[in-house]
Amino acid sequence: MRFSVPHTTRSLSALILALPLLLGAAAASAAPHKPGHAKASRKATPAPTAKPKADTDSEFVNFAEWKQVGQFLDDIAAKHQFDRAELDALMAKVRYVDSAIQLMKPAPPGKPKNWQAYRARFVEPVRIDAGVKFWNDNAEALARAESVYGVPADIIVGIIGVETVYGRNTGRFRVLDALTTLAFSYPETPTRLARMEFFRGELESALLFARQGGVDPLSLLGSYAGAVGLPQFMPSSILKHAVDFDGDGRIDLRGSAGDAIGSVAHFLVQHGWQRDLARPFALPVAVSPGRAWEPFIGQGLEAKFRPDELLAAGVSSDTPLPGGRLFGLVDLQNGSEATEYWLGSANFFAITQYNRSYFYAMSVLDLGRAVQLARGM
Repeated sequence: MRFSVPHTTRSLSALILALPLLLGAAAASAAPHKPGHAKASRKATPAPTAKPKADTDSEFVNFAEWKQVGQFLDDIAAKHQFDRAELDALMAKVRYVDSAIQLMKPAPPGKPKNWQAYRARFVEPVRIDAGVKFWNDNAEALARAESVYGVPADIIVGIIGVETVYGRNTGRFRVLDALTTLAFSYPETPTRLARMEFFRGELESALLFARQGGVDPLSLLGSYAGAVGLPQFMPSSILKHAVDFDGDGRIDLRGSAGDAIGSVAHFLVQHGWQRDLARPFALPVAVSPGRAWEPFIGQGLEAKFRPDELLAAGVSSDTPLPGGRLFGLVDLQNGSEATEYWLGSANFFAITQYNRSYFYAMSVLDLGRAVQLARGM
């Protein structure tokens, strides 16, 4: 969720792909530590990345002449004491990115969701191999994040791997170009006005963070939606949740794997991660033909049902459901094949706050576990 051990073999990674999600013991926890003030004894090694080139699919549009842009600049200049002339000069260099608009358009209807196809994109040999190297290079920072925040290393590794392949794919769009385009020219959808408001907030946050970090905002590269760095934080999440975990006095989610690791863990804690919640965070279950369990599907991204409620509705497990915990019923559709059903704990749903998708959260769990197994073997 940014301005300024030996490597495993490919054949081993392929073997890991066939292994199911294993159930591990809960990670040992330590006393909480105030975020942003941890000092590393050894600075975490950044993921090796080539400097991304800016996207060239853009065109000049004089955004400063747009009435809504002018009103926006007036508002943030007054609210945050920006120099209005400097904002005008900056906006004169911002370009319109049509590909960001196209990528935001909804997918054509009719294509069924397919969990196994989605999983195969992320739990695969290249990502597993890169994850083993990332974990080995940053073992100290991962262990410290687990101690400070209570988030296991495999969860952090899973998120960074799914997001950017450990820094290999952090995006090539100028963040200001993408955010300005989406803030004022979002495609026609039922949620267009709300989405434009969201991206205006992100544009404001990007400008604030650039000023705080002393960074040229036009130097920021990210995704077509404006997400930045190894963990792909939106600018507002940078302001709220990013931490200086490598102790060098600044937050750098583009070049510091340590800052990325600590920031991911801090984000999860701020979104409901429970340090002492035992594994498994997701548990496979079966559902009865009577379908009394259907009302439990689609009830929000949270764990709120007791085991006895789920059992009474026809949800069953090969292992006893842990008492004293709440769950959500998760359906993973597989196209024309049978849907998989899982119970997600509070920590599963904390991951969905990073990306509001069951598929995403399950891929994080599976990739993190696959990397852990490959590294251990």
